[in-house]
Amino acid sequence: MLIDHVDRLAAALPALRAASGTLSRWGAELATRLTTGGRLLAAGNGGSASQAQHLTAELVGRFEGERVPLPAIVLHGDTSAMTAIANDYGYDEVYARQVRAHARPEDVLLLMSTSGRSPNLLEAARAGRGCGALTWALTGPGPNPLARLCTDAVSVPGDTATVQETHLAAIHMLCRALEAALPARQTGAPLAAS
Repeated sequence: MLIDHVDRLAAALPALRAASGTLSRWGAELATRLTTGGRLLAAGNGGSASQAQHLTAELVGRFEGERVPLPAIVLHGDTSAMTAIANDYGYDEVYARQVRAHARPEDVLLLMSTSGRSPNLLEAARAGRGCGALTWALTGPGPNPLARLCTDAVSVPGDTATVQETHLAAIHMLCRALEAALPARQTGAPLAAS
């Protein structure tokens, strides 16, 4: 049973390797946008929400080297807004309403879903497009509705656990590509407090 788990992960890795060009391009795009006034907004459900939060933590904090903090917001982090929206508008709107409030054309909206079919993420993608933000998806097996709605997508094969494990590797690849693409003035040790 445990060897089967590793075998499923190994079967998904070729798709991740094939996505390295896309993730490299995303990293370069984020490096430009996040250092010129844009922000990353990220969302997912369940384990994918944890992955989205992991990504924003890597950007606001750091991934490998010292650099300036980068503007990244996970949309489920504001539980008061999220529960108010769910109560007043329904769960399908929990992310879309926040996207309409916060997203601007210079922003990137990254949506993560193992199925690519979650109604609240589909609504968020539509809202992001309506705001003019760049929309990306990390999903499980494609084609799927979320990948089709977004500007660009990386879809990987596998069951839920395999997809989430592969998404974590994709997040780290994206962070590595972003940090490699940062302008020199954005890297280095933080300024000392005065």
